[in-house]
Amino acid sequence: MKKTLAALIEKTAFTRRAGLALAASAAVAAFVSVGPTPVLAQDKTSVKVGIMSGEDEDVWRVVVAEAGKKGLSVETVVFNDYTQPNEALERGEIDANAFQHLPYLENQIKQHGYKITPAGYTGVWPIGVYSRKTSKIADLAEGAVVGVPNDPSNEGRALRVLQNEGLIKLKEGTGILATITDIEENPKKLEIKELDAGIVGRSIDDLDAAVVNTDWALKSGLTPENRIAQEPVDGNPYRNFIAVKEDQKDAAWVKTLVSSYQNETVKAEFDRVYKGTGISAY
Repeated sequence: MKKTLAALIEKTAFTRRAGLALAASAAVAAFVSVGPTPVLAQDKTSVKVGIMSGEDEDVWRVVVAEAGKKGLSVETVVFNDYTQPNEALERGEIDANAFQHLPYLENQIKQHGYKITPAGYTGVWPIGVYSRKTSKIADLAEGAVVGVPNDPSNEGRALRVLQNEGLIKLKEGTGILATITDIEENPKKLEIKELDAGIVGRSIDDLDAAVVNTDWALKSGLTPENRIAQEPVDGNPYRNFIAVKEDQKDAAWVKTLVSSYQNETVKAEFDRVYKGTGISAY
């Protein structure tokens, strides 16, 4: 009888252990089966966006407020160096950035292999020629010193403005990443100085003229009255955009972020901040 009872107890304990193991397995399986799918994993309610310091901070304060109304919490991360936002995005330190145009991004991808793509346009800042020594670009003297930004995409852009004004001619077939070595004709023998984009505008008093990005022109104290030429706006390939990692482009939070920028409330702030020097590009 004792032997039979002991066997029964052992059998019952074994059955209970097996049942617990089975239940645990089922719980794990259930957890796995209801875990987030790759699509759901992309749907965020809180994101970090890299922007450049300056006027854009005011614009993005309004974007943050608009996103909040849509249930998306946005934290802006402010940079002072154009090379940093894409690196931070690639490393996953931020979820998006908004500071660049396509020629710049394409050059960055070529150099670093970034898996980054545009998600929605923001604005365009037509690059211009500024001077405090002459009011007409045609009046630049022979041998005049003209500053241009030295980063690949903006230097090519600046040289095309000079070409449009008849001051230089670039070699046939020169792409958007032209440099001063691509100048084929320079009838006025202009001395073209390559300077950092953030410095060229601030060096205006040491130059006869400078080709300056509009945002840096504002930061350098230059005004539309100092602008003696400007690139065309129609068909401009230099529209800025919100950028994200390629595998996030179709995520719901990206669409929410873009719509939080592309609206009349943000446009009104954009126009107030940039005073017509920047133009909404969506």
